[in-house]
Amino acid sequence: MCGIHLIWGKGANQEAIHSLMERAQHRGPDQSATYSPWPGMWVGVNRLKILHPGPEADQPFWSPDGSAFLIWNGELYNYQDLRNLLLRMGVEFFTQSDTEVLLHWLRIFGAKGLEKIQGMFALIYVDLSIQQALVARDKNGEKPLYFHQNQDSLIISSENRGIAALVNAKLDQNQLDYFFYLRTPQPGRTFFKGVKEWKSSRFSEIKQHSAFRWDNIQILPQKEIPKTATTFKGLLLDAILKQFHADAPVGMMLSGGADSSLLYALWYRQTGIPLPSYTIQTEQKYSSKYADGTFSSKFSQQFPMDHQLVKVDQKVFLDHLAEYVVSLDYPVGDSASFLTWLIGQEAQMKVKVLISGAGADELWGGYQRHQAFDRYLQYQKLLLAVKPWVKFLPWSRRRKKFFAGIDPDPNRTFLNFSALQAIPGDLFSDYERVFNKNLSPYTRMLDFDRQVYLVQDVLKIQDNALMAHGIEGRSPYLDENLIQFWRSIADEELLKNKRWIKELLEELDLSWVAKRSKFGFGLPLQEWFSENGPFSERVVDGLAELYRNYGSLFNLEAKALLVHPKKFRNSHFLTLYNLFILGEWLKLHKL
Repeated sequence: MCGIHLIWGKGANQEAIHSLMERAQHRGPDQSATYSPWPGMWVGVNRLKILHPGPEADQPFWSPDGSAFLIWNGELYNYQDLRNLLLRMGVEFFTQSDTEVLLHWLRIFGAKGLEKIQGMFALIYVDLSIQQALVARDKNGEKPLYFHQNQDSLIISSENRGIAALVNAKLDQNQLDYFFYLRTPQPGRTFFKGVKEWKSSRFSEIKQHSAFRWDNIQILPQKEIPKTATTFKGLLLDAILKQFHADAPVGMMLSGGADSSLLYALWYRQTGIPLPSYTIQTEQKYSSKYADGTFSSKFSQQFPMDHQLVKVDQKVFLDHLAEYVVSLDYPVGDSASFLTWLIGQEAQMKVKVLISGAGADELWGGYQRHQAFDRYLQYQKLLLAVKPWVKFLPWSRRRKKFFAGIDPDPNRTFLNFSALQAIPGDLFSDYERVFNKNLSPYTRMLDFDRQVYLVQDVLKIQDNALMAHGIEGRSPYLDENLIQFWRSIADEELLKNKRWIKELLEELDLSWVAKRSKFGFGLPLQEWFSENGPFSERVVDGLAELYRNYGSLFNLEAKALLVHPKKFRNSHFLTLYNLFILGEWLKLHKL
């Protein structure tokens, strides 16, 4: 796990590359280096040592003949298989690192070799003999990568704020609407004008910094395998054994829910090795609704571990707010970000790798919006007929929100279910192209979550919050073989309500976990607002400041919340919190 940086063209010098590296020092506190392969290009790297921690695997990592080098961020999970193949081809190795394997693999196979790489990565492979750089990002978007390009230069970095500082980028005001409705900037964009996201699964062989094109990493066909719980278990266990492996201490983010509990249970049953685990514990008075601490503590009695509860209350939040905001590459409207950051702060004292259950809900239909969309597909005509009359009925806010999101277009309906409120048509058009028309409506919805919500929210949060403390996050449910298996499933019933995950929990005598109600991972925002305590006061003051400084840039719906936040504390507490964090971040960066 590292931070990687490149400047090519005008402005490429050692001072500029150091500027990028200094802002990403937290990503790789164990080793750093810069290098200029030819006039007009500089690269830099911040390394976090996970595999082969010795200096022999430091970056840039050079080919034996000195004609090429690699800087990268991530882990290659099938590196042993690739290493064995390279050994049979006569390649000699001097380390046990996946970095050396990846360099030789790209040296021999070039961009075509990306198809067989299984792991998470953002990489820059430079061939000095032809003055070309191969830049690529993994298929799932687990590792971040951003860039700025004009006719004079190309700048690439693992975090967007370093690029923004270097080019003096201004606020992209268009992103405020996307954030208001969908909690993140538009896919492919950031809050900084001219600083863009290098999209998942894309690569480019760049010979001129001012002109290059992207290609997509091809998905190789897989052999047909049975679509059973046994197959799922075998693939998941293989992913666990690969991703729990490191030459640095490994721990677990444990919610006490289905996904993380299954990962740890399978690991312990297979190896008998207890690991540190970390769970958020809210105040006792909220424990019935925010029950992660209760369930994880019960789980820790059944499976040995070094279990630690990380406590959070209003004081903890306010005490750490400034430090948390400073750590944000850009804000994501999801209070899970702060909780993950808090876990990372505690875990850094013992581990350098944290395993999470990210990807399970998105791929296997675990969210309430998936269940709501399934009901919509079953009763679409009836629901559309009832919708005009809902405003006259004394129904709950949740039920009215469900009907407000319903549209004749299934794609728009699902995006409305994903948003904090039904979105305007112009925003929908920017997401419409992401939906894969070749898939059935239900599978298309899961695939959309895989491409957008998982990348823009869950994985961005995990990377940002943990790397702030020099910790690598890993997600076994996103293993390449599991994703390929998921893609091959035609029976939608197998993709609903995490069927196989729950079956495996019952097999492991964890039926009480399988039957646990789904709780979101977040702060008790509604409860904190209702208490009118220090949290509520701080947020209301922050929203007033946001309105004074940026109010004219927001749409009418957002302005209504900013002008009278107390009026909406019960109905729009998520949006109010999101706008507050955005305001604190904008203030910090003086945008």
